[in-house]
Amino acid sequence: MTEKNDNFLMRQLDDNDLEEFNALLRYAFQVTSAEIKESGWTSEDEVKLEKIPILQKTHTIGWFYQGKLASQICVYPMKINFFGTTIAMGGITGVATYPEYTGRGLIHSLMKECLKYMKHERQIVSFLYPYSIPFYRKMGWEIISDKMTFTIESGQLPKHEPVSGMIERMDRDCDDFKKIYKYFASQNHGALIRDELAWSEYWRWDNDDVTVAVYYTGEHQPTGSIVYNIENKVFYIKEMIYLNSEARDGLWNYISAHKSMVEEVKGANYTGEPLSFLLTDSRITETIRPYFMGRIVDLKPFMIQYPFRNVPDGMELYFCVTDPLAEWNTGTFLLSWKQKKTVFKKVPKKAAVSPLTMNIQTLMAMFMGYKRPSYLYENNRLAVEYWQVPILERIIPVDKPYFSDYF
Repeated sequence: MTEKNDNFLMRQLDDNDLEEFNALLRYAFQVTSAEIKESGWTSEDEVKLEKIPILQKTHTIGWFYQGKLASQICVYPMKINFFGTTIAMGGITGVATYPEYTGRGLIHSLMKECLKYMKHERQIVSFLYPYSIPFYRKMGWEIISDKMTFTIESGQLPKHEPVSGMIERMDRDCDDFKKIYKYFASQNHGALIRDELAWSEYWRWDNDDVTVAVYYTGEHQPTGSIVYNIENKVFYIKEMIYLNSEARDGLWNYISAHKSMVEEVKGANYTGEPLSFLLTDSRITETIRPYFMGRIVDLKPFMIQYPFRNVPDGMELYFCVTDPLAEWNTGTFLLSWKQKKTVFKKVPKKAAVSPLTMNIQTLMAMFMGYKRPSYLYENNRLAVEYWQVPILERIIPVDKPYFSDYF
């Protein structure tokens, strides 16, 4: 893939571009040598070597000005749990441009090219961590998950609950630890299905002092895990996962056992529900902020694969959708169900009866389960006749996305 524009050339990056790829990331995100060493890397060369597989395993494209890299984007080949089934997802990262080239639409054109690539690869959705929510909203992405951070004083930690099993500290590559997450991800809509690439991203910037602990039942079945480190009398939870209430109690027992060593416990919760309700002393500090954004890459396969609920045979709904970057998603569409089969096709605008009008961002937030149709309608994000809102509420699953990863 190559595209020319005056003195600019768009092409895919390869191993020979590693030096420039790394330099642009360092400049754009202001990563210092000190921060690299604090993260556990021994040298910058070690970081560069670690990033070689990224260029080999991902689709990374950039604009080059007179032979020098000016702007770039990476697409990670990933998978997520989509209401109980696994679908392909394009993970966008490494979005960067040198300041002297801003305002030329370089990222805009790279994003369009990435969407074409993801469509070809059948990655029907795309996720990214936004450095600017307004910027990515303009290109069709929308918030699809929240991150709730919490601070618990040591005196507020739960009292010990009797459990049948015990905690064991393990190596970070422990199979049981990965099995717990694999099962958890298979049960939680929106969760990343972690392969080798995803696990390498999970650990990329962690110090060596990060500890993994696994909860085993009395029958030695792994049902919970925690990833944490202790620093300056603070117990930092990177991730805590439990498959049942016993594992949850066992993990909190373990955290509380550090009460004499720490003054606070800090962590993050990605379930979309506050943690405080589950604690005896609920007066903890919790903050919520938007976390990841997502967008629909290819609307037709997205709608055909969607697990609609309680749909009567023969029902029809018309959609008028606008997409700022993917023209194949813009237009008027008929969504219908015949003999329990979903049919989605483009139709003339004049054929639409009471169309549901929205942009691709709103459609993603609604069908991903992040915001309900009634909420979007009441806040003028969804232009429909009111009688259609209860229909949408009935056919769209209520599962809220869980996404705890970062790339």
